Amino acid sequence: MASKYHLENSSFYIDGTDTPCNKINIINSIEIHELEKELIEEAYSVFYDELDENTLFDEIYFRELHRRTFEPLYEWAGKYRDFNMFKGESRFCQGAYVSSESQKIFDALRVENYLKNCETLSAEEFAAKIAYFKCELIALHPFYELNGRITRLFFDMMAVFNGYGYVDYSTTTPEKYIEASIECVQFADCQKMEKIIRDGLKKENNF
Repeated sequence: MASKYHLENSSFYIDGTDTPCNKINIINSIEIHELEKELIEEAYSVFYDELDENTLFDEIYFRELHRRTFEPLYEWAGKYRDFNMFKGESRFCQGAYVSSESQKIFDALRVENYLKNCETLSAEEFAAKIAYFKCELIALHPFYELNGRITRLFFDMMAVFNGYGYVDYSTTTPEKYIEASIECVQFADCQKMEKIIRDGLKKENNF
């Protein structure tokens, strides 16, 4: 299993484990990951069913994805972190600036009309826009945990809204995806993530 995140000035994991403190006092990491998986699978069904022409992919929606998905398990669901954290050589946005940097990202997304109604864009152009904003959120790493899954959910809902299926990440490997994510954080380079998303985008016109 991958090493846990390193947090500065925060007691987040249960002592002696890599399991986050949780509402039902589960200590076993395998059990907690299975529950997280079940919750994210349920969230896909719930948020897909809720998609309509009024759905707005703004910061409120992004945070609600996290809160509503994981609040059965975690007190901090939907809350932004206020402490620093890193993993390996990747240092994420400093905790003191998470909220302000998030606002900048979603202000930029608002200028792009939250990537709604992108019918005039080619798949390549749409993938480039998704990759850019996804890399920004990866580097921000705003939540205590489960950032990756919620970010995927967020952009999958956006893809469906624009007539695509969920982004198919089976076209790459976990190692290549991690490498692409690291380049987002360390070098602000989203080219590899853009290729992954482009390869995984398929038109379905199911919304």
